[in-house]
Amino acid sequence: MKKILVIHGPNLHLLGQRERQHYGVHTLPQINEMLEAEAASLQVKLETFQSNAEHAIIDKIVATDAQFLLINAAAYTHTSVAIRDTLLAVALPFIEVHLSNIYNREPFRQQSLLHDIATGVVFGLGAQSYTLALIGAARSIKMTPQD
Repeated sequence: MKKILVIHGPNLHLLGQRERQHYGVHTLPQINEMLEAEAASLQVKLETFQSNAEHAIIDKIVATDAQFLLINAAAYTHTSVAIRDTLLAVALPFIEVHLSNIYNREPFRQQSLLHDIATGVVFGLGAQSYTLALIGAARSIKMTPQD
């Protein structure tokens, strides 16, 4: 069965309690449960991972056996050349995900170091951004030849 890795970046473990006007009311466990249910219906395996540490995110990307990645790099979206370089090095297709509309935010949040190397970008739809990205990822890997 094909596998998709979902990486949640810094401070996303605080979802549901921080800046609800931008990030909504869903907690990270609720989002992960929603993704697990959707993954089961799409017949793909799902692994989720959250870290506040850039090096842990990089280590997870390098070590994964997944065929596709969903990443909400959070603040690292705007600052991490290291995560960008890792994504380029492993050549794993990925979709960049954001809960908020980064183009309705502060100017520094409108800059992504990942979007131009991503398969796609889904943002601004709250928790549904993840669901839509998961559907796109599952369809993408099912179109590739079976291992």
